[in-house]
Amino acid sequence: MRPDHSFIVDRVAAQHCAELLGPTTPSVAELAPSLALLSGRLALAFAGGLARLSGTEEPSVRPDAPRTLLASQLGHEAPDLASYAVLGIGPERHQVLLTCAADPVFRLVDRAFGGRGVVPKPLPQSFPLSAELLVQRLEQTLAAALQEALGGALAATPLQRDTRLSQIAPFTPDETVFELSMAVEEPGCEPWVLSLTFPQATLAALFAGRERKLPKLSTPHSPDPMSEPYASLPITLNATVVDMMVPFTRLAALQVGDVIPVAIARQVPLKAGERTIAVGSIGEFEDRVAIQINTAF
Repeated sequence: MRPDHSFIVDRVAAQHCAELLGPTTPSVAELAPSLALLSGRLALAFAGGLARLSGTEEPSVRPDAPRTLLASQLGHEAPDLASYAVLGIGPERHQVLLTCAADPVFRLVDRAFGGRGVVPKPLPQSFPLSAELLVQRLEQTLAAALQEALGGALAATPLQRDTRLSQIAPFTPDETVFELSMAVEEPGCEPWVLSLTFPQATLAALFAGRERKLPKLSTPHSPDPMSEPYASLPITLNATVVDMMVPFTRLAALQVGDVIPVAIARQVPLKAGERTIAVGSIGEFEDRVAIQINTAF
């Protein structure tokens, strides 16, 4: 019996394509366009949320281009005092880091109490209770804006918060993250910045394979005033029949039975609010005063 054998290949080994092997983690270049699209939607939603939070007009929220870096760089660039919050997206709680430096927090607190947004110098070592409460509302506003930007199906929930990034440690030091900064500009105040940091795994779960692609913007269209619910909407019309000047001495001497001669205009304006929609002349119809429309705008 000979121990050596000669093996012959009956067929070529199978080589499956990438589609059959299953989804792979998207590269940085593949995730960047989706994040840029998300940043624009997030800026619009966040501007509306800030207006509701402060009770003023919408500020200008300008997103910067997303920055790719290692998570270890975040610790090196961390300021002495800042608010860090981890948000969880969807039922899987995909993590996102919200960073807001101390300066804008104190500026917002000062404005909330009627000030002009003055930052105390030097900065305190920690946030007072008023700043903590404002930070919570700011987190909730940003979380709601993020949910809206993602289409509304995936809720964003604050999970934890601290003033030191090392206490949260949401990412491993060698993890690739994407930092999205947004500058908020308001009249009479210096611009302030906050940032969202997405790990690659979170963006891959949100955008990979387009299973959870961002919703398309709806095509704007003009409403039809002849269709419901506009067709049956009642509109108040005003017709100014007499518009004349009367001296104050004449008004002071008015008595019951006095007769004031008036001149009715030949062209009486018919208005809806402050807008003139037609003009006409005064007449009579079925024993009632009526306006015959001569010109309609």
